[in-house]
Amino acid sequence: MSVTQALPSSAVTPFVPLADPAPVTLRRVLSSEWVKLRSLRSSWITMGLAVAAMVMAGVVGGILTNQDWAHMRPGRRANFDPVGLSLAGLNFSQLAIGVLGVLFISGEYGTGMIRSTLAAAPRRLPVLWAKAILFGLVTLILMEISAFVAFLGGQAALGSHGTTMTAPGALRAIVGSGLYLTVVALLGIGLGFVIRSTAGGIAALFGVLLVLPGILSILPDSWQTNVGPYLPSNAGAALYDLHPDPGTLAPWTGFAVFVGYAVVALVAAAIILERRDA
Repeated sequence: MSVTQALPSSAVTPFVPLADPAPVTLRRVLSSEWVKLRSLRSSWITMGLAVAAMVMAGVVGGILTNQDWAHMRPGRRANFDPVGLSLAGLNFSQLAIGVLGVLFISGEYGTGMIRSTLAAAPRRLPVLWAKAILFGLVTLILMEISAFVAFLGGQAALGSHGTTMTAPGALRAIVGSGLYLTVVALLGIGLGFVIRSTAGGIAALFGVLLVLPGILSILPDSWQTNVGPYLPSNAGAALYDLHPDPGTLAPWTGFAVFVGYAVVALVAAAIILERRDA
């Protein structure tokens, strides 16, 4: 008959964790989101398109305008804006920035990866703030550099028809272009969390930035005068547009209104993120 003998208590080794789990902090969430952003090839391709659009439009526009200067109508020469020509690529860059902002969020919802993200950061809001801070900062740095390069390259291409950075409003327009695109990025982040669909988020963003001004243009003049300056893209454009239409908001006032739209989108995103399941 076999006898089972109990091991002495001294022979039983209790389980001791190697280390306490690190607390979830905004810095750690930022680090995680940076890995996601830089590891996706599509992120850098899209951001590269935004940079290329800004720079190439300014340089190519300057070259073509310089070549065509002798054939340009006198009225167009009199109203020629060398600063605006160099920064014309902003209209294309905002498309890429806006799409990437929405995709940075909706892509995780589409693949289901957002569940892992929120499981690692159960308080949820640090995920929103980390994505907004990271993508906003990357956009600000890259697009400010692009705006300066586009201006300098465009003025060099214009030759004697160009201007300098010391011209009235030129520096504000250059810096304002990068700031405008940064707010577009934050709008994309907010709408991505609110709508959670790539197609829906992009449609909503472009509807707000591009479609609303077009709709307003066919409405009575009183609507255009009273409502037009407060539309998101019109308000934001006041910062970099050196020849605004009559009734346009003051540059920094318009930009403050534009920032307000982004704040509303991010606050709505925070509320929905807290209350709705992933």
